[in-house]
Amino acid sequence: MQADAGAANGDQTERGLIMFSSTPKKDRTRTLALAGAVTLLAAGQANAADLYSPNSGAMAPAPAWQLELSANVALATEYVFRGISQTDENPAIQGGFDASYGLFYAGVWASNLDFGGADSNGDGIADSDIANIEIDWYGGIKKEFHGLDIDLGVIYYTYPNAFDPGAELDYWELKGGVSTKLLHDITASFTTYYAWEYTGEIGENWVFEGGLEMPLPEVLGLSPTLSGTLAYNDGDVAAGGVNYWYWNAGLGLGFYERFNLDLRYWDTDNLAGCSTATIFQCDDRYVATVSAEF
Repeated sequence: MQADAGAANGDQTERGLIMFSSTPKKDRTRTLALAGAVTLLAAGQANAADLYSPNSGAMAPAPAWQLELSANVALATEYVFRGISQTDENPAIQGGFDASYGLFYAGVWASNLDFGGADSNGDGIADSDIANIEIDWYGGIKKEFHGLDIDLGVIYYTYPNAFDPGAELDYWELKGGVSTKLLHDITASFTTYYAWEYTGEIGENWVFEGGLEMPLPEVLGLSPTLSGTLAYNDGDVAAGGVNYWYWNAGLGLGFYERFNLDLRYWDTDNLAGCSTATIFQCDDRYVATVSAEF
């Protein structure tokens, strides 16, 4: 899902497995307040002032809703989710479909994975893949409200045919996001994700993600965009969750209207929890992604 379905690019946000330990958990009071603020913003989206036309002195007609369909496909040097490799530093083929109708949207997104092998019959030999594919299903509503774009949704991460006895990898996540335009067409965004039982059954998990995106002047037929993300993952340490920061920065180059080349740097502060000796590596890395939308 570019998860949004746009995530390899900062928004796609929202997929994968985390299997390591970290530092003690902090107080959640401030994080709950942030999530509540997003909800309160969305609660006022039906304000009658949005329908009033000051020029005519009457209620303006509601815009006609249309069903819009799109598809996307991408080839990446590596699938990185929230700073952590999901393909053991190997390439990924990804793609999805999206539909929108007025306020509502829904979609599905998939990628190959490499979560390593497992001993399925107890003979000490890894004879089964833990997971080799991820399929995400998502839906929600988007609404512009007084210069703010509100996005409220739900995501269901699935790992078909995964070998995960006693620790279900599939999980649900709620999403609340807000974005707005700043000076020079810079877009600022803040998104909160909440899972009441995170992947691998490691308890509650919160993610607080902020981002900036700035378009640059067109050069030689290319449409460049600078973007970056800074985020904090707040897990239930007592149940096996983790607390860590992750961030990325990159350059996107749009060409031929439907295509994009994204060059991105990723890093985290959790080297003790996912060192280069593990499959789920999270040290600094560079990822190149070529994608197309139709």
